[in-house]
Order: sequence, then C-alpha cells, then structure tokens
Amino acid sequence: MHYPLTGAWAERCLRALNRRDLSQAAAHLPYLAALSAAAAVRAGLRFTAEVPVRDGALALPTLGSYRLPQPTARATGLVDGDGSRFWLRADESARAVEVRRGPDDVWRSAAPGWYPVHALEDPTRGVWGEPEHSRPVLVDDSDPYRDQARRTDPYGLGVARRLDAAEHARWRAAWRDAQPWLRLGDGTRAREVAALLGCFVPLAGTSGEQYSATLPDSFGAILSGTPRDGLMLAAALVHELQHTKLLSLSRLTVLHTADDTPRHWAPWRPDPRPFDGVFQGAYAHLALADFHLSVARATSDPAQREAAWAAHCRRRQQVGAVLPQLLGSRSLTAHGRTLVSAMAAHHTRLKRATPPEGHLARAAAYVEVSRVMWRRGRARPDQNGQ
Repeated sequence: MHYPLTGAWAERCLRALNRRDLSQAAAHLPYLAALSAAAAVRAGLRFTAEVPVRDGALALPTLGSYRLPQPTARATGLVDGDGSRFWLRADESARAVEVRRGPDDVWRSAAPGWYPVHALEDPTRGVWGEPEHSRPVLVDDSDPYRDQARRTDPYGLGVARRLDAAEHARWRAAWRDAQPWLRLGDGTRAREVAALLGCFVPLAGTSGEQYSATLPDSFGAILSGTPRDGLMLAAALVHELQHTKLLSLSRLTVLHTADDTPRHWAPWRPDPRPFDGVFQGAYAHLALADFHLSVARATSDPAQREAAWAAHCRRRQQVGAVLPQLLGSRSLTAHGRTLVSAMAAHHTRLKRATPPEGHLARAAAYVEVSRVMWRRGRARPDQNGQ
C-alpha cells in the first residue's frame, strides 16, 4: 500500500467517488484485487485471486505484467500463489504461466508475454552500519497507473512502454555511479534517497537529455528519462526529492495563502509562475546549489569541477534573486515564514564559499538577462495594443 503508484490509483478512485462518477469508479476500483494479489505474492502466501484485465494484460504492481496471448472479453484473469512463485491464467481452462522470484528481487518467467518490473541495487546495503532492508527502488515501466505522468509531465513526453536490456543496463550503471555523489559530506542525501525514493517512472524518447519531474499524487515516485550518467542522476534526485518533501509538508500544514495565478518571475523558467511555483523552485534550487558545491570541492576532474562551480553559482544566484519576494510576502503563514527564513540562512552560509574567478559574474549576468527578458515580455503590448 505504500508503493508510490498506489497513490496515483487511490487518487483516481477518490476523485471518481467524490464526483459520483460511477463509470470511472467501476473502472478503477477493481484494481484493488491486483494490489491484494501482489501483496500476497510478496508475503509468500498461498492464494487464488481474480485480477482485472486491462488493455489485454494482467498487471501486478511492483511485480510486472502479463500480456495475454489472445484477446479476451473476460474482465478478469486468475493468479495463484505459492510462496516464491505464482501462476497467471486468462481463465481456468488456459495454460498457466509460472513466474519465480530471482535473487535480485526481479520476478521472471520463461513464458513470452511476461514483462517484469526491474529493481535497482539497494544503495544502503553495507553502508553506515545500518541493517539491510528489502525495499528496492524499482524502474517501473509496467504499472498501469504510471500514466498519471501525462497530467504532470512538464516536457510533454510519454511514459516508456518497455525498456530494453540496454536501457536497463544504463539505469543500473547510472544508479551505481550516483551513489558516491549522494554520499558526499555526511551522507544525508543518500539517506534521503533510501528513505523517500520508491520508484522511477521512465520517460520515452529522451536519449541525450536528462529530464525529471515529481509526481504529486505518488509520494516517492520520480519521472525520469534514461539517465546519462551517475552525476546527472544524483543531481536529479536531489532536485526532485526536494519537491517531494515540500509537497508533502504543504499537505500537512499550510505554508502560504497565495492563489495559483501565474504572475511571478522565476529565473529558472521563462513563463510566469504562481507563488507556490517560486517557493518550490527556490527550495529545490537551494539544495542543488549545496549539492554542486559539494561536487566542486570533492572532484579531482578539472572539467567536472568547473561545471560544478558554474552550476553552484547559477543556482545560488537564482535563489538569491527570488528570496526577497519570498521573505517579503504577506501570504506566508507562520510555518511558511519559518521555512523561508531557514532557506535564507542556508543561502547565506552558501555565500561564504568563494568560487574561482569569473563564475559568480557569469551567473549574475545570466540571472540579470533572465530578469530583463521577463520585464520586456511583461511590457510587450497584447494583440489589441493594450
């Protein structure tokens, strides 16, 4: 029930029920049977269950999906579990497909049509003297509710349908290479990843670019293109988990009373942002400034060090440019003001770092150009000459 994409399913059910949309509720509620079957499989129980057929496939969250060999009009299929294996059938007369759990926590089958959800290596294994746990991070290209990304993906890209072996290998390599970067300093970032991250939802068609986004209804899920390398994946994790934390905090307590009107300037976006967007962006970019400073101080690669200093300075200047409007806002609640004040104090500490000559000047010029372009855009007459 704590799997991130279960949240996306639950939100759809609740929205349908609140709207009294019985057809949508009837479409989504039966998925509870698939959740129950997956939980029984992972608990090693002996069971039999009917699970819904959706688009010709039986999907079991966190485990994988089975595409039926022939079209069927049946609304459900059968799952039988027995410890470390289970069987899938379209109906009682169909031949069963056996699926077994591997030592890497991936559930595999020799039968065509079964597509497992792959797991990434547990990053806490043998680290910090903490006990090993069995909550792997999944790269989920199977769950039917991962397509919530269509509503929240800022890049207009679709979710990946099936990753091939080479893409999975790139994910594993980037994940492995990201761990040393996340452990820089006192290891707080790595512990945050271990505590908060549940799965990645891969994006399609993103070769050569590093795209990432947070799924608001799926706590612990990150939408991401296939990562280019470990450092870029680590930076994406730092960025997106900041959004995850702040989204969660804002649902537990009111941080501000501003409306959603996009009227504010943010130097990391060309379009007007609502107040909450500026708040979210500043919080995430502050963490990135801190992360890139750690990288700049730790790496021995000259090119990598220059890039890290440049990224640190740009994020630092961007946050510094919007902190005054956050600190001066009358929309902040007492809790919101406490958080923004802590952000400002952290920013002050970051300013004590002295970058190599030229980096701060270039970053300041970048932010100023963004500000000028924003002002010109706001001053441009509309189609009626107003």
